[in-house]
Amino acid sequence: MTTPVPRRSPRVIERGWSHEESPFHAGEQAVQRRVGVRDQVERAGRNMIREQMPDQHRQLFEALPLLIVGSRDSSGAVWASWLCGEPGFVRSPSPELLHIHAQPALGDPLAEQLVVGSPLGVLGIQLETRRRNRANGRIVARDSASFTVQIEQSFGNCRQYIQAREPAFDPALLGAAEPAIVEGAELSARSCELLEKTDTFFIATASASAERNAAGEGVDVSHRGGRPGFIRVQSRAGRTTLTFPDFRGNFIFNTLGNLEVNPHAGIVCADFASGDLLSLTGSAHAIWEGPELEAFEGAERLLTFEVESARFLPRALPLRFHGFDPSREILETGTWAENAAGAERLSE
Repeated sequence: MTTPVPRRSPRVIERGWSHEESPFHAGEQAVQRRVGVRDQVERAGRNMIREQMPDQHRQLFEALPLLIVGSRDSSGAVWASWLCGEPGFVRSPSPELLHIHAQPALGDPLAEQLVVGSPLGVLGIQLETRRRNRANGRIVARDSASFTVQIEQSFGNCRQYIQAREPAFDPALLGAAEPAIVEGAELSARSCELLEKTDTFFIATASASAERNAAGEGVDVSHRGGRPGFIRVQSRAGRTTLTFPDFRGNFIFNTLGNLEVNPHAGIVCADFASGDLLSLTGSAHAIWEGPELEAFEGAERLLTFEVESARFLPRALPLRFHGFDPSREILETGTWAENAAGAERLSE
């Protein structure tokens, strides 16, 4: 039986956020302050971050064959996931609601988080047009085949760093998924290879009090793109660590702001040829200075991610991808191999 959708009191005044509240929590504000953009981003955020979805966002969600979701489990671990379906599997019955008729991939931890009250970060991304919109909120209804999210924050993101490829849902692939392979803190060679070759992944993070229905609190999920080789994969003492650049963005700093107050994070990465998914959970932090950062072309910061657990989901995506058009911004960024080559030349 579907749980009824509760009504809630609005947090914002008619023309924007109240003077007492900010759309950004303490961690986001701290990073904005550190970078020197705090005042202007606060003003911009009050205009761009809404409590409801505009019609163009709702229309985009309803046209997609895929949805990226960030979630947080009962232990505090954060995960990022793909949901897929025939376009129309996401519906927006009102500006405050997204109704999602889909099930997580076989073995995806998201299945355990789809309960009423759970905070979710949702990213609607149209890869072929490089459009993307965010809609963060909480589950207010759940049945055996679907769930409904009530929106708390809605805003658009820019086109930067998105590698364009066109996905098509193929229902014949729904039965192709194989059982999940559970991995620990040290990833298998197969998982490491996927990460080292990828040009796209998604990272989920959560605020310090994501379970609270308070301004700015919740779970976020963000896109990251780069040239193949922009993720460095290292294994030491039985643990795999990823290091990757943080390029210039919109200065809102959802991901870095969450990590400022809560190190838990999740990453999901797809093999666009085979349909395999790799889902990781662990902890992350930012590197703000140092020779590695200075040597990585285009990077404004680096992030390191220490793996705690992983799920390799063979043939989990019921999608086929066509064409490829690299982001123009990506062409002006580096890779770890180029960094190593430069360091070797300097040492000669």
